Amino acid sequence: MSNTTSSQEEFIEIFGAREHNLKNLDLKIPRNKLVVLTGLSGSGKSSLAFDTIYAEGQRRYMESFSAYARSFLGGLERPDVDKINGLSPVIAIEQKTTSKNPRSTVGTVTEIYDFMRLLYARAGEAYSYLTGKKMIRQTEDQIIEQLFANFLNNKLYILAPVVKGRKGHYRELFEQIRKMGFSKVRVDGVVMEMVPKMQVDRYKIHDIEIVIDRIIAEESDRFRITQSIKSALQHGKGVMMIRDEAGEIHHFSKYLMDPETGLSYDEPAPNSFSFNSPYGACPVCNGLGITEEITRESIIPDPKLSITRGGIAPLGEYRDIWIFKKIEAILKHYKCSMSTPIKDLPEQVIEILLNGDKVEVAVDSVKYPGTKWHTTFEGIINFLQKYQEGSSDKIQDWVSEFTVTQTCPECNGYRLKKESLHIKLDDTHIGQLAVMDIRSLGEWFENLEERLSEKQNKIAAEVLKEIRKRIGFLLDIGLDYLSLNRPLRTLSGGEAQRIRLATQIGTQLVGVLYILDEPSIGLHQRDNEKLIKALQSLRDLGNSVLVVEHDKDMMLESDYVIDMGPGAGRHGGHIVASGTPSDILKSSSVTAEYLSGKLGLPVPKKRRTGQGISLSLKGASGNNLKNVDLNLPLGTLICITGVSGSGKSTLIHETLYPILNREIYHSKKEPMAYKSIDGLKELDKVIEVDQSPIGRTPRSNPATYTGVFSDIRTLFTELPESKIRGYKPGRFSFNVKGGRCEDCEGAGMKLVEMDFLPDVHVPCETCKGKRYNRETLEVRFKGKSISDVLDMTVEQAVEFFEFQPKILRKIKTLNDVGLGYITLGQHATTLSGGEAQRVKLATELSKKDTGKTFYILDEPTTGLHFKDIELLMLVVQGLVDKGNTVLIIEHNLDIIKMADYIVDLGPEGGNKGGSIVIQGTPEIVAIHPDSYTGKFLKPELNV
Repeated sequence: MSNTTSSQEEFIEIFGAREHNLKNLDLKIPRNKLVVLTGLSGSGKSSLAFDTIYAEGQRRYMESFSAYARSFLGGLERPDVDKINGLSPVIAIEQKTTSKNPRSTVGTVTEIYDFMRLLYARAGEAYSYLTGKKMIRQTEDQIIEQLFANFLNNKLYILAPVVKGRKGHYRELFEQIRKMGFSKVRVDGVVMEMVPKMQVDRYKIHDIEIVIDRIIAEESDRFRITQSIKSALQHGKGVMMIRDEAGEIHHFSKYLMDPETGLSYDEPAPNSFSFNSPYGACPVCNGLGITEEITRESIIPDPKLSITRGGIAPLGEYRDIWIFKKIEAILKHYKCSMSTPIKDLPEQVIEILLNGDKVEVAVDSVKYPGTKWHTTFEGIINFLQKYQEGSSDKIQDWVSEFTVTQTCPECNGYRLKKESLHIKLDDTHIGQLAVMDIRSLGEWFENLEERLSEKQNKIAAEVLKEIRKRIGFLLDIGLDYLSLNRPLRTLSGGEAQRIRLATQIGTQLVGVLYILDEPSIGLHQRDNEKLIKALQSLRDLGNSVLVVEHDKDMMLESDYVIDMGPGAGRHGGHIVASGTPSDILKSSSVTAEYLSGKLGLPVPKKRRTGQGISLSLKGASGNNLKNVDLNLPLGTLICITGVSGSGKSTLIHETLYPILNREIYHSKKEPMAYKSIDGLKELDKVIEVDQSPIGRTPRSNPATYTGVFSDIRTLFTELPESKIRGYKPGRFSFNVKGGRCEDCEGAGMKLVEMDFLPDVHVPCETCKGKRYNRETLEVRFKGKSISDVLDMTVEQAVEFFEFQPKILRKIKTLNDVGLGYITLGQHATTLSGGEAQRVKLATELSKKDTGKTFYILDEPTTGLHFKDIELLMLVVQGLVDKGNTVLIIEHNLDIIKMADYIVDLGPEGGNKGGSIVIQGTPEIVAIHPDSYTGKFLKPELNV
């Protein structure tokens, strides 16, 4: 074997990587190792991992398609790199790809639910939903034997059911039965002679059976009886009935059947348990488990008001319009008045107003005075339901104000139809398993064989192996608190990424290069070890694992570390240090200094005690919260901590924030269950800064989001050149006609739709990505056009606009939160979750604060290097010093140790969480015996 091949076997070699800010990099990454790529935010980690290595891997995969298939996909641009050797097939596990579809759940993504459907379809036992008795199947021979055993020498009718509980006149069916040679039918329990042109009442519900034969059950007639039973099963599609001398009916079926009531089920198949299939989904909620109901309470929130004064909320106060004329006519008909409080109206009238009435009423015509229109009233609820589907987003939003989301009354939120929920294993149906957390589910499957019959065990053996393996992977990466029916869209980026990681470990692929983007996000230090073990097991299978990460433990546990820098943006793009963790510790890079403890975030000498006023939330009990009482001292820096799944998001995002939002801004979003809240008078603003994107299209960028772009446009409008040409601010906008490039409509990019892959944005040919036409670009400020300004980094813009105070204030805050490396016009789609969050934070900081603002930050350390966390904390501490309250949900110990007050939730995740373990200063939390956060915080504080 030649030397080059062996080096290719051991390394991925990259030559001349120049994507984004990479400075013509040459590097070797060892294969089949766990490699961590670290460095300051914006130093080029993602450019190297995703935009160079992953993009090239994807391009090579596309190249392997036939020319015909490639013609549909369009060309994937080659990343700006000279050569990459030794590249394996690449799988990227990113955070951004969470599905927004409510039908995507943890169970469907991990495939555990798919295997469970197979298990239930093949080994489940059916029970009748009418009597609760076990359903039975019978063969023809068993039916014959039963007939002779139970009805010997009895006169019997053998019947074949052809219509069961349906409306219709059935003229054609009777004609068909007559042509087959049968002379009698039983209609609704009465045996009748067949006559020509026979029919029944089409508006009533009927049961119709063919009388196949009348027999006396004697052994001498066995042959005839056997033939009749065969014929009955054939015409009844596997189901038949016997009527005895006393007129009693007995049911028999080759399929699943309740012997008492004759209820029969279709043979269960895997799709009978799928809430995404019409064969399994609950017919009321279509498999979503929830229904959107328009309720009486939402339409008439205050029954003390009259209709004239706006008692019917969707209609508002009385106006001279058609719908009020109709209501007036109805009330007149029932001798009622529009000015009577709704609570005093007769119940029958309220019912008609809500649900309508088929009786016509005479309404005075507005157009032709003196004439009357005779019309019916459809009812407010039907009127709103009509607009609920197929209307514009604005109207749908308006209707949604009057809808209440409820658990589906038919399936109780289990999403499946009742037949599927009555097929059980060990007395448990599949819906009950889907709502268990993964840990309880694992325990239920543990010794299942002992609780199943021998036949079931034979069928289930292989499927159980697969289910247990996948549950094991989820437990290994610390996701034991999730349940299978949890929608994917409700997971955080880190959780979704770890679920995909578990799925990948489950596929047992070998020889693959996995690239992960900060998998430790949202993970408590306690579960970090599990994640590192999971990544090491991926490596041990024979794969290369490349992780973009800032976590200290991950770096120290890896095989190889590549540290990028030295700065961010144009100051980055170099490799500062690379080697084993011990090599890195010896180097003089910024990362090494933080790892070795030379640099670090200091613990504050004194903790703030606040303004002496508290925000006090009592009795929060949404999701897994156990009647929690939360006490937050205002004017301090508060950290909410706890293991994943302990209830942090439920308590803050779904209970506290909606309450504050409703009280301060009168928003409509309903908070989760709680009893009371005190201390709101001390706040006049609440701001939530989360990691959702600042925009979903390339038109959104930091300049437009922070509002600084309108100031820049105004500045350009006031230039002498603009005044001569008569340009207004709209000329410098890329969102309206006039100054923008019309070919790409000011996006600077064009969207290429890919049928099998995510859509790709390519630069516009006409303006070369500049967004504007030639005339607009001729107007310059200090030699720079509006497009040049958008291409500036925040850092350059701070220097450029130093004498424009209004613009400078907004740009400087972006620089202060460590975003000096991004450009003002950078497309929102290319910002990471952490960057988007910091853009939002900077936007809020540039506004005048009142000193009575309550800020909520959700893991602001996402994507931040130790150095950037230091910059961020300076800004946050400045906010608190002005008297504001900052609440941070965080796992990062550097931030937790700097807090004035900690609320630690837990002790575990899921059902075993949802309580406050301890609340107080970091020193108090560190010495609490039951706090996982305290255990890791102790060494940081040296208490």
